[in-house]
Amino acid sequence: MAHSTEQGEKQNIATNWANDPDNAKNWSTAKKLYNTAVPAFLCFLISFSLAIFSPSHESVQEDFHTSTTLSLLPFTLYVYGLAFGPAVSAPLSETFGRRFIYIFVTPLALIFFLGAGFANGLAALAICRLLAGIMISAPLAVGAGTIMDMWTGVYTNRGVVLIMTIAFLGPALGELVGGWVAQYKNWQWSLWTSLFLGAGIWIFSLGAQETYAGPIMRRKAKKMGLPIPPSPIPSGLAGVRFLMTVTLARPLYMLVREPIVILCSLYSSLNFSILFCFLAAIPLIFNTTYDFTPGESGLVLIGIAVGCALGGFSLVLIDSYTMRRHIQRYKSAAPPPERTLWGAMIGGPLMTGALFWFAWTAQPGIHWMCSIAATGLFGFSNILIFVSTMLYLTNVYGAKYGASALAANGLLRYLVGGSFPLFTIPMYENLGYAWASSLLGFLAVLFAFLPWIFYVFGSKVRQFSAYI
Repeated sequence: MAHSTEQGEKQNIATNWANDPDNAKNWSTAKKLYNTAVPAFLCFLISFSLAIFSPSHESVQEDFHTSTTLSLLPFTLYVYGLAFGPAVSAPLSETFGRRFIYIFVTPLALIFFLGAGFANGLAALAICRLLAGIMISAPLAVGAGTIMDMWTGVYTNRGVVLIMTIAFLGPALGELVGGWVAQYKNWQWSLWTSLFLGAGIWIFSLGAQETYAGPIMRRKAKKMGLPIPPSPIPSGLAGVRFLMTVTLARPLYMLVREPIVILCSLYSSLNFSILFCFLAAIPLIFNTTYDFTPGESGLVLIGIAVGCALGGFSLVLIDSYTMRRHIQRYKSAAPPPERTLWGAMIGGPLMTGALFWFAWTAQPGIHWMCSIAATGLFGFSNILIFVSTMLYLTNVYGAKYGASALAANGLLRYLVGGSFPLFTIPMYENLGYAWASSLLGFLAVLFAFLPWIFYVFGSKVRQFSAYI
C-alpha cells in the first residue's frame, strides 16, 4: 500500500507541474518579491559599476600618462563585455538554472573588479574590466526570465518594468557617486566601491531560490528515481553546434533579416549611446560652464534618476490603461504586440525635445537648473522607449524566439553605445556644447516616430517574419 502511494506521488509530481509547490508561479507574494529583487539589484550593480568609473578617467589618464580616449577604454570594454557575456550565461542558465547564475557567476565578476583595482598598467585595467563585464552581465540574460517564471498576466510586464527601471537608476547613481570618488580619491576607489556594493548585493542574493522549471524538474526526477528529462542543450559536439546556432548565429541572422529586430535595436542603441554620452559630457559641460566640481557634476545625474523613476511608474499606468481599453473594446481577445508600444510612442518626441532643450540651455547666462530639468525629461523618455521596445520584441517573437531577439538587441545596443564615450569629449570640444548635443537631438528625430510606424503597420510587417 505504501509502495503504491509512493508511486502515485511520483507520478503526480512528474505530471502535475502546474500545481506543484516548487513551481515558482505557486509561491507566496513575499517570496516572489524577494526573488524579483535579486535580479533587479544585480542589474542595478551592473549599470552602477559601468558609470562609476567614468568620472575617474582623468585620474587614469594622469597615472598612466595616456590620452583622454584611451583613459575611457576600460569603460568601453566593460560595456563590450555586457554585449558578449549573455551569449555564455544564457545557455548556462538553461542547464544549471537561474540561481546558479546569480550565486556562482557574480563572484567571478567581483574577482575581476579586485584585479582591476590592483592593475599597474592601462592594458591590465582594460582587460580586467572587459572580463568583469562579461561575468557580471549574466543577470541581464536571465533576469527577465526569472520574472516570467514567477509572475503571470499583467504582473509579468510590471515585473519587467520594475527590474529595468531599477537597472536604469544605476548609471545616474553610479555617476553621482563616481563624481565624489573622483574629487576626493583616486580611480581605484571607483572599483573598490563597486566591489563592496557587489559583495553586499551578492550576500543578499544568497537566499534566492530556483525559478526555472527545467532544472527543478530534472532534480526532482533524479531524487525520486524517475527518468530524467533531457537537458535543452545536447552533450558533446551537438551541444557546441546548438550553442553556436542558437546563442550566436540566430541573433545575428535576426539582426540582418528581421526589420522589427534591427530597427528596434538601432533605436535602443541610440538611447544607450546618448545616455553614455551624457555620462562623459555632463562633467565637462557643468565644470566649464558653471564651475561645478566633479562631485557637484555627479549630482546633476539626479535629474536623470528622477526621470527614470517617474518613467517606470508611468509605464505601469500606461500598461494598465491600454490593457483596460483593449478589454473594453475586444472583450477576451488577446491584445496585439503593438499595444506595448504606447510608451515609446510618447517617449520618442519627448526625447527629441529634451535633447534640444538641454543643448541650448546648458550655457552661461541660463540657470543650471533649467538644463538639469531637461536631463530629467530625457531620463523619463529614455525608459519609456527602451522598456516599450523590449516588451514589443518579447511579445512579437514569443517564448521560442524572444530570447534571440533580445540577445540581438543587447549585442548591438552595447557595442554601439559603448563606443560613443570614446569620441564624446572630442566631439563636444570641436563642435561646441550646444551643437554637439543638438547633433544627438537630430539623431533622435530620425527614430522618434518609428514606434508610431510599427503601431500602424506592425501587423503587416510581422506577416513576413520567418520567426513568427
